[in-house]
Amino acid sequence: MWTKLDKWLFCYLLHWSREWGLTSLAKRVSRSGDGPIYVGLGVSLLVFHPQGAGFFNQLLWGFAIELPLYLGLKHSLRRPRPCHALLELKFSFEPADKFSLPSGHTAAAFMVASFIAVTFPFLNPWVFIWASAIGWSRIALGVHYPLDIIAGMALGLGSASVVLCWL
Repeated sequence: MWTKLDKWLFCYLLHWSREWGLTSLAKRVSRSGDGPIYVGLGVSLLVFHPQGAGFFNQLLWGFAIELPLYLGLKHSLRRPRPCHALLELKFSFEPADKFSLPSGHTAAAFMVASFIAVTFPFLNPWVFIWASAIGWSRIALGVHYPLDIIAGMALGLGSASVVLCWL
């Protein structure tokens, strides 16, 4: 049942995004969640902001927790991406790997959004809107199902929670 609902919701969101011509926007939003962006943000804050060292440490510990869990889940669950499984649909975006669950972009975005929200509370709603947009972009590009996004969100928020409780 969940698989059917997940596929139906994926097709609905993909169609809606295409109907509104949002594929180009989805690519830009998705790129804003690429790893080098986080490195640049962390190093910039470390050098130029008084709270940068704390934020940088949160990022380091967060990715030390999130990345092994993400890779372990992705390679043990081995769920094919929709762009590889739903051959009746056409996709113009090719992901870096072939498995979809959980969404690493979404996990990283929600984890980083959590750290930004704690360090800069005035950005709180905006960073979570951005993280949610990254999740949507991954569906709009055809590389993740909605359940992948939810799992990524849980992984990111969980990893951030561990770090924020521990540090």
